[in-house]
Amino acid sequence: MSLEVINSPLLSLIQDKGRFSYTSIGVTNSGVMDEYAYNIANNLLGNELNTNIIEIAFSNIIFIAHKNTTIAITGAKCEFFINDITFNTWQTHNIKAGDIIKIGKILSGSRVYLGVDNGFLIKKEFGSNSTTLKENLGGLNGDKLQKGDILNFNSSTKISTTRLKKQYIPDYKEVLILRVVLAYQNDSFKQEEIDKFFSNIYTITNEFNRMGCKLEGEEIACDIEGIVSEGISFGAIQIPKDGKPIILLKDRQTIGGYPKIGSVLSIDCFKLSQCKPLQKVKFLPISLEEAQRKMKIFYSSFII
Repeated sequence: MSLEVINSPLLSLIQDKGRFSYTSIGVTNSGVMDEYAYNIANNLLGNELNTNIIEIAFSNIIFIAHKNTTIAITGAKCEFFINDITFNTWQTHNIKAGDIIKIGKILSGSRVYLGVDNGFLIKKEFGSNSTTLKENLGGLNGDKLQKGDILNFNSSTKISTTRLKKQYIPDYKEVLILRVVLAYQNDSFKQEEIDKFFSNIYTITNEFNRMGCKLEGEEIACDIEGIVSEGISFGAIQIPKDGKPIILLKDRQTIGGYPKIGSVLSIDCFKLSQCKPLQKVKFLPISLEEAQRKMKIFYSSFII
């Protein structure tokens, strides 16, 4: 045994970057919601960037370690304890056999990430460890972590501590700016509707999960009510009949028939994943060329 879950967490999942090239057979990408926090955790540990991790939502998960290892905690600001002693997140911690690790209340943000040195020893499905509950794929038997689950890893005895500089730790803002590349279907929206979309401030509703995020705000009208179902990208913004935007996220369906006004820049979707219902968001247009440049800068910064 290595890391054992000793309580009953609400929603903790094994994730990595996700599975790709299988949407043609209806298998969604899945993967970590916040790739920034995920990549930082693996960088702190010196892991390969596709190493699996635990994504913790709704707080309160407790583990006991049965081997020595090093862990990293990133993501949402939370109560974090080792043997009932409070420690900082966004850094590594050396863990000994018998230590109790607890993620308590989430104070700011929505998702906490816990990684171990060299990752967990879990067999991949369709090239990934990512858990997709609706498809019963990945993780431990395609399900969320439950009391008694065992996560095996290879023992390690690192003694150094690595931490992220304070200026790089995210500060979850009151109003989140989401940059948007307009879609090829934007011709189906009148210019005044596009202007309305970018000038309005929206509110995140309770319909917010790993599949997508529905927004409340001024309704956007489209000249067409539906399209022939087609593939959906990460961050795509659908406009359903009620005119309220839906941002599609990691566990989105693979095809859909609502028109799309644009797509949120992926790195902004990572920030969105740390939001809570009632938080305000605003859209900002960005060119395809600038979006590609931003993405290149983001991913190149994590090369070890």
